[in-house]
Amino acid sequence: MASNLQAQHETQSGVYTFSSRPRAVPNRTKYRQTDPLLNEEQSSYGNIMYDRRVVRGNTYAQHILPITSQPDPVEFLKQQEARRRAMSRKRLKEQFGPKTPEPLEGRKNIDLQTEMYLEELSDRIEEVSVECQTDMFLDKPDTPLFIPAKTGRDAATQIEEGELFDFDMEVQPVLQVLVGKTIEQALLEVLEEEELANLRAQQQTFKEIRDAELVEVQRLEERERRLRVEKENRIKQQKAVLEKEKETADKIAARAFAQQYLSDLLPSVYSNLRDCGYFYDPVQRDIETEFLPWLMQEVSNALEQKYVARTVLDMLIQDVTNQRFEAFQVQE
Repeated sequence: MASNLQAQHETQSGVYTFSSRPRAVPNRTKYRQTDPLLNEEQSSYGNIMYDRRVVRGNTYAQHILPITSQPDPVEFLKQQEARRRAMSRKRLKEQFGPKTPEPLEGRKNIDLQTEMYLEELSDRIEEVSVECQTDMFLDKPDTPLFIPAKTGRDAATQIEEGELFDFDMEVQPVLQVLVGKTIEQALLEVLEEEELANLRAQQQTFKEIRDAELVEVQRLEERERRLRVEKENRIKQQKAVLEKEKETADKIAARAFAQQYLSDLLPSVYSNLRDCGYFYDPVQRDIETEFLPWLMQEVSNALEQKYVARTVLDMLIQDVTNQRFEAFQVQE
Protein backbone atom coordinates (compact mmCIF):
# COMPACT_ATOMS: atom_id res chain seq x y z
CA MET A 1 0.00 0.00 0.00
CA ALA A 2 1.43 3.33 -1.11
CA SER A 3 0.50 6.67 0.39
CA ASN A 4 1.85 10.19 0.49
CA LEU A 5 3.06 10.75 4.06
CA GLN A 6 3.89 14.39 4.67
CA ALA A 7 4.21 16.52 7.81
CA GLN A 8 1.98 19.54 8.31
CA HIS A 9 4.79 21.79 9.56
CA GLU A 10 4.91 24.83 7.34
CA THR A 11 8.16 26.65 6.69
CA GLN A 12 8.67 30.18 5.52
CA SER A 13 9.00 29.05 1.91
CA GLY A 14 5.65 27.20 2.08
CA VAL A 15 7.14 23.72 1.32
CA TYR A 16 6.22 20.56 3.28
CA THR A 17 9.14 18.77 4.88
CA PHE A 18 9.46 15.63 6.95
CA SER A 19 9.53 16.03 10.70
CA SER A 20 9.78 12.38 11.81
CA ARG A 21 10.30 9.04 10.18
CA PRO A 22 7.52 6.45 10.20
CA ARG A 23 7.54 4.09 13.14
CA ALA A 24 5.48 1.15 14.33
CA VAL A 25 2.48 1.84 16.51
CA PRO A 26 3.12 0.70 20.13
CA ASN A 27 0.72 -1.60 21.92
CA ARG A 28 -2.04 0.09 23.86
CA THR A 29 -2.29 -0.37 27.58
CA LYS A 30 -5.19 -2.21 29.18
CA TYR A 31 -6.52 0.86 30.98
CA ARG A 32 -6.64 4.44 29.82
CA GLN A 33 -4.11 6.72 31.44
CA THR A 34 -4.36 10.47 31.09
CA ASP A 35 -0.96 12.12 31.23
CA PRO A 36 -1.10 15.94 30.93
CA LEU A 37 2.61 16.00 29.95
CA LEU A 38 2.06 13.77 26.90
CA ASN A 39 2.65 15.99 23.85
CA GLU A 40 1.63 15.55 20.24
CA GLU A 41 4.81 13.72 19.21
CA GLN A 42 4.34 11.08 21.96
CA SER A 43 0.67 10.37 21.00
CA SER A 44 0.06 6.96 19.47
CA TYR A 45 -2.43 6.34 16.69
CA GLY A 46 -3.95 2.93 16.06
CA ASN A 47 -5.62 3.84 12.74
CA ILE A 48 -3.96 5.58 9.83
CA MET A 49 -7.20 7.44 9.05
CA TYR A 50 -6.86 9.36 12.34
CA ASP A 51 -3.12 10.09 12.03
CA ARG A 52 -2.70 13.85 11.59
CA ARG A 53 0.65 13.38 9.93
CA VAL A 54 -0.98 11.79 6.88
CA VAL A 55 -2.28 14.17 4.21
CA ARG A 56 -5.27 12.73 2.33
CA GLY A 57 -6.07 13.91 -1.17
CA ASN A 58 -4.08 15.62 -3.91
CA THR A 59 -1.31 17.77 -2.50
CA TYR A 60 -1.06 19.85 -5.67
CA ALA A 61 -4.53 21.31 -5.08
CA GLN A 62 -3.48 22.89 -1.78
CA HIS A 63 -2.43 26.56 -1.92
CA ILE A 64 -0.05 27.57 0.82
CA LEU A 65 -0.27 31.31 1.49
CA PRO A 66 2.48 33.31 3.18
CA ILE A 67 2.25 33.88 6.85
CA THR A 68 1.78 37.64 6.42
CA SER A 69 -0.97 37.29 3.76
CA GLN A 70 -3.78 36.41 6.21
CA PRO A 71 -4.05 37.26 9.92
CA ASP A 72 -4.14 34.55 12.51
CA PRO A 73 -7.82 33.68 13.14
CA VAL A 74 -7.14 33.10 16.85
CA GLU A 75 -5.59 36.54 17.22
CA PHE A 76 -8.38 38.07 15.16
CA LEU A 77 -10.98 36.45 17.44
CA LYS A 78 -9.10 37.67 20.52
CA GLN A 79 -9.03 41.22 19.13
CA GLN A 80 -12.75 41.10 18.37
CA GLU A 81 -13.48 39.79 21.89
CA ALA A 82 -11.34 42.56 23.46
CA ARG A 83 -13.06 45.19 21.29
CA ARG A 84 -16.48 43.79 22.25
CA ARG A 85 -15.60 43.88 25.96
CA ALA A 86 -14.36 47.47 25.67
CA MET A 87 -17.60 48.51 23.97
CA SER A 88 -19.62 46.72 26.67
CA ARG A 89 -17.68 48.48 29.46
CA LYS A 90 -18.17 51.81 27.68
CA ARG A 91 -21.92 51.25 27.34
CA LEU A 92 -22.19 50.21 30.99
CA LYS A 93 -20.21 53.26 32.07
CA GLU A 94 -22.44 55.54 29.99
CA GLN A 95 -25.58 53.84 31.30
CA PHE A 96 -24.75 53.56 35.01
CA GLY A 97 -22.20 56.37 35.37
CA PRO A 98 -23.02 59.75 36.96
CA LYS A 99 -24.93 61.99 34.58
CA THR A 100 -25.96 65.61 34.62
CA PRO A 101 -29.68 65.95 35.38
CA GLU A 102 -31.94 67.29 32.66
CA PRO A 103 -32.46 71.10 32.76
CA LEU A 104 -35.74 72.60 33.84
CA GLU A 105 -38.22 74.05 31.37
CA GLY A 106 -36.86 77.24 29.84
CA ARG A 107 -33.25 76.53 30.87
CA LYS A 108 -30.26 74.74 29.38
CA ASN A 109 -27.00 73.19 30.56
CA ILE A 110 -23.68 74.89 29.65
CA ASP A 111 -20.06 74.05 30.40
CA LEU A 112 -18.47 76.08 33.19
CA GLN A 113 -14.98 76.22 34.63
CA THR A 114 -14.70 74.95 38.19
CA GLU A 115 -11.08 75.99 38.74
CA MET A 116 -10.06 78.79 41.11
CA TYR A 117 -8.75 80.93 38.22
CA LEU A 118 -10.52 81.53 34.94
CA GLU A 119 -8.74 80.38 31.79
CA GLU A 120 -9.47 81.14 28.19
CA LEU A 121 -10.64 78.09 26.23
CA SER A 122 -8.66 78.37 23.03
CA ASP A 123 -8.32 74.69 22.10
CA ARG A 124 -11.54 74.59 20.08
CA ILE A 125 -10.95 73.77 16.44
CA GLU A 126 -12.81 75.79 13.86
CA GLU A 127 -14.91 73.67 11.55
CA VAL A 128 -15.74 74.54 7.93
CA SER A 129 -17.98 72.58 5.54
CA VAL A 130 -16.52 72.13 2.00
CA GLU A 131 -18.15 70.39 -0.93
CA CYS A 132 -16.62 68.99 -4.12
CA GLN A 133 -17.92 67.33 -7.28
CA THR A 134 -16.60 63.92 -8.19
CA ASP A 135 -16.64 62.13 -11.52
CA MET A 136 -18.64 59.02 -12.10
CA PHE A 137 -16.50 55.86 -12.13
CA LEU A 138 -17.46 52.25 -12.40
CA ASP A 139 -17.19 50.05 -9.29
CA LYS A 140 -13.79 48.51 -9.00
CA PRO A 141 -13.91 44.68 -8.87
CA ASP A 142 -12.49 42.84 -5.88
CA THR A 143 -8.76 42.36 -5.89
CA PRO A 144 -8.00 38.68 -6.54
CA LEU A 145 -6.32 36.73 -3.80
CA PHE A 146 -2.57 36.73 -4.18
CA ILE A 147 -1.20 33.22 -4.67
CA PRO A 148 2.60 33.02 -4.79
CA ALA A 149 4.29 30.76 -7.26
CA LYS A 150 5.07 27.28 -6.07
CA THR A 151 8.73 26.59 -5.34
CA GLY A 152 10.58 23.56 -4.10
CA ARG A 153 10.08 19.88 -4.82
CA ASP A 154 7.44 17.40 -3.66
CA ALA A 155 8.66 14.27 -1.92
CA ALA A 156 6.95 10.97 -1.33
CA THR A 157 7.64 7.77 0.54
CA GLN A 158 6.85 4.28 -0.63
CA ILE A 159 5.27 2.18 2.10
CA GLU A 160 5.18 -1.54 1.47
CA GLU A 161 2.42 -3.86 2.57
CA GLY A 162 2.56 -4.49 6.30
CA GLU A 163 5.15 -1.82 7.11
CA LEU A 164 2.80 0.79 8.50
CA PHE A 165 -0.28 -1.00 9.77
CA ASP A 166 -1.16 -4.70 10.21
CA PHE A 167 -4.78 -5.00 11.12
CA ASP A 168 -4.62 -8.60 12.36
CA MET A 169 -1.75 -7.78 14.67
CA GLU A 170 -2.91 -4.32 15.76
CA VAL A 171 -6.46 -5.43 16.44
CA GLN A 172 -5.41 -8.02 19.02
CA PRO A 173 -4.75 -5.53 21.89
CA VAL A 174 -7.97 -3.75 21.03
CA LEU A 175 -9.91 -7.02 21.07
CA GLN A 176 -8.20 -8.06 24.29
CA VAL A 177 -9.15 -4.78 25.92
CA LEU A 178 -12.72 -4.91 24.56
CA VAL A 179 -13.27 -8.55 25.56
CA GLY A 180 -11.61 -8.00 28.95
CA LYS A 181 -13.63 -4.87 29.64
CA THR A 182 -16.82 -6.60 28.46
CA ILE A 183 -16.22 -9.63 30.67
CA GLU A 184 -15.21 -7.40 33.58
CA GLN A 185 -18.30 -5.24 33.09
CA ALA A 186 -20.47 -8.36 32.85
CA LEU A 187 -18.98 -9.74 36.05
CA LEU A 188 -19.48 -6.39 37.76
CA GLU A 189 -23.09 -6.30 36.58
CA VAL A 190 -23.66 -9.87 37.80
CA LEU A 191 -22.11 -9.03 41.17
CA GLU A 192 -24.16 -5.86 41.30
CA GLU A 193 -27.35 -7.79 40.54
CA GLU A 194 -26.50 -10.35 43.24
CA GLU A 195 -25.74 -7.58 45.70
CA LEU A 196 -28.98 -5.82 44.78
CA ALA A 197 -30.88 -9.10 45.23
CA ASN A 198 -29.27 -9.58 48.65
CA LEU A 199 -30.10 -5.99 49.57
CA ARG A 200 -33.70 -6.47 48.44
CA ALA A 201 -33.94 -9.70 50.47
CA GLN A 202 -32.51 -7.91 53.51
CA GLN A 203 -34.88 -5.02 52.96
CA GLN A 204 -37.83 -7.42 52.68
CA THR A 205 -36.76 -9.23 55.86
CA PHE A 206 -36.24 -5.94 57.66
CA LYS A 207 -39.62 -4.71 56.41
CA GLU A 208 -41.36 -7.88 57.63
CA ILE A 209 -39.65 -7.61 61.04
CA ARG A 210 -40.51 -3.92 61.23
CA ASP A 211 -44.15 -4.58 60.26
CA ALA A 212 -44.37 -7.31 62.94
CA GLU A 213 -42.83 -4.95 65.49
CA LEU A 214 -45.22 -2.18 64.46
CA VAL A 215 -48.18 -4.54 64.84
CA GLU A 216 -46.94 -5.62 68.27
CA VAL A 217 -46.35 -2.00 69.27
CA GLN A 218 -49.84 -1.06 68.12
CA ARG A 219 -51.31 -4.00 70.05
CA LEU A 220 -49.43 -3.00 73.19
CA GLU A 221 -50.44 0.64 72.74
CA GLU A 222 -54.08 -0.37 72.30
CA ARG A 223 -53.90 -2.59 75.38
CA GLU A 224 -52.29 0.22 77.37
CA ARG A 225 -54.97 2.60 76.14
CA ARG A 226 -57.77 0.23 77.15
CA LEU A 227 -56.22 -0.28 80.58
CA ARG A 228 -55.80 3.45 81.02
CA VAL A 229 -59.39 4.14 79.95
CA GLU A 230 -60.71 1.39 82.25
CA LYS A 231 -58.63 2.72 85.13
CA GLU A 232 -59.92 6.26 84.56
CA ASN A 233 -63.50 4.95 84.42
CA ARG A 234 -63.02 2.98 87.65
CA ILE A 235 -61.52 6.04 89.34
CA LYS A 236 -64.45 8.18 88.16
CA GLN A 237 -66.96 5.60 89.40
CA GLN A 238 -65.23 5.35 92.78
CA LYS A 239 -65.14 9.14 93.06
CA ALA A 240 -68.84 9.31 92.17
CA VAL A 241 -69.66 6.64 94.81
CA LEU A 242 -67.61 8.49 97.43
CA GLU A 243 -69.24 11.80 96.55
CA LYS A 244 -72.69 10.19 96.71
CA GLU A 245 -71.92 8.62 100.09
CA LYS A 246 -70.59 11.93 101.37
CA GLU A 247 -73.65 13.75 100.07
CA THR A 248 -75.96 11.16 101.72
CA ALA A 249 -74.10 11.47 105.01
CA ASP A 250 -74.32 15.27 104.80
CA LYS A 251 -78.05 15.07 104.11
CA ILE A 252 -78.62 12.68 107.06
CA ALA A 253 -76.59 14.92 109.37
CA ALA A 254 -78.44 18.02 108.14
CA ARG A 255 -81.79 16.30 108.61
CA ALA A 256 -80.91 15.22 112.16
CA PHE A 257 -79.66 18.68 113.01
CA ALA A 258 -82.77 20.26 111.53
CA GLN A 259 -85.04 17.92 113.45
CA GLN A 260 -83.17 18.61 116.68
CA TYR A 261 -83.17 22.36 116.05
CA LEU A 262 -86.83 22.52 115.01
CA SER A 263 -88.09 20.39 117.91
CA ASP A 264 -88.18 23.48 120.19
CA LEU A 265 -88.62 26.00 117.40
CA LEU A 266 -91.96 24.83 116.04
CA PRO A 267 -94.09 25.58 119.17
CA SER A 268 -92.59 29.05 119.55
CA VAL A 269 -93.06 29.77 115.87
CA TYR A 270 -96.67 28.66 115.94
CA SER A 271 -97.35 30.76 119.02
CA ASN A 272 -95.69 33.82 117.46
CA LEU A 273 -97.66 33.33 114.25
CA ARG A 274 -100.84 32.97 116.23
CA ASP A 275 -100.05 36.15 118.13
CA CYS A 276 -99.31 37.98 114.93
CA GLY A 277 -102.63 36.95 113.46
CA TYR A 278 -101.55 34.42 110.93
CA PHE A 279 -103.83 31.83 112.60
CA TYR A 280 -107.39 33.34 113.17
CA ASP A 281 -111.08 32.40 113.55
CA PRO A 282 -112.98 32.91 110.29
CA VAL A 283 -116.19 34.10 112.01
CA GLN A 284 -114.30 36.56 114.18
CA ARG A 285 -112.26 37.77 111.22
CA ASP A 286 -115.48 38.20 109.17
CA ILE A 287 -117.13 40.19 111.98
CA GLU A 288 -114.02 42.36 112.42
CA THR A 289 -113.45 42.99 108.73
CA GLU A 290 -117.00 43.06 107.35
CA PHE A 291 -119.69 43.62 110.01
CA LEU A 292 -118.00 46.14 112.29
CA PRO A 293 -116.87 48.48 109.45
CA TRP A 294 -120.45 48.39 108.04
CA LEU A 295 -121.94 49.07 111.43
CA MET A 296 -119.61 51.99 112.03
CA GLN A 297 -120.45 53.38 108.65
CA GLU A 298 -124.17 53.15 109.29
CA VAL A 299 -123.82 54.79 112.73
CA SER A 300 -121.76 57.54 111.20
CA ASN A 301 -124.36 58.13 108.55
CA ALA A 302 -127.17 58.24 111.14
CA LEU A 303 -125.21 60.67 113.28
CA GLU A 304 -124.49 62.83 110.29
CA GLN A 305 -128.17 62.95 109.41
CA LYS A 306 -129.01 63.93 112.93
CA TYR A 307 -126.37 66.65 112.86
CA VAL A 308 -127.76 67.98 109.63
CA ALA A 309 -131.30 67.95 111.05
CA ARG A 310 -130.16 69.80 114.14
CA THR A 311 -128.33 72.36 112.03
CA VAL A 312 -131.43 72.97 109.90
CA LEU A 313 -133.57 73.28 113.04
CA ASP A 314 -131.12 75.77 114.54
CA MET A 315 -131.21 77.84 111.37
CA LEU A 316 -135.04 77.84 111.36
CA ILE A 317 -135.14 78.87 115.01
CA GLN A 318 -132.59 81.60 114.30
CA ASP A 319 -134.64 82.93 111.42
CA VAL A 320 -137.87 82.89 113.43
CA THR A 321 -136.16 84.63 116.31
CA ASN A 322 -134.73 87.32 114.06
CA GLN A 323 -138.14 87.96 112.48
CA ARG A 324 -139.86 88.26 115.91
CA PHE A 325 -137.13 90.60 117.08
CA GLU A 326 -137.56 92.87 114.07
CA ALA A 327 -141.34 92.82 114.50
CA PHE A 328 -141.07 93.85 118.16
CA GLN A 329 -138.75 96.72 117.22
CA VAL A 330 -141.14 97.98 114.57
CA GLN A 331 -144.07 97.98 117.06
CA GLU A 332 -142.16 100.04 119.57
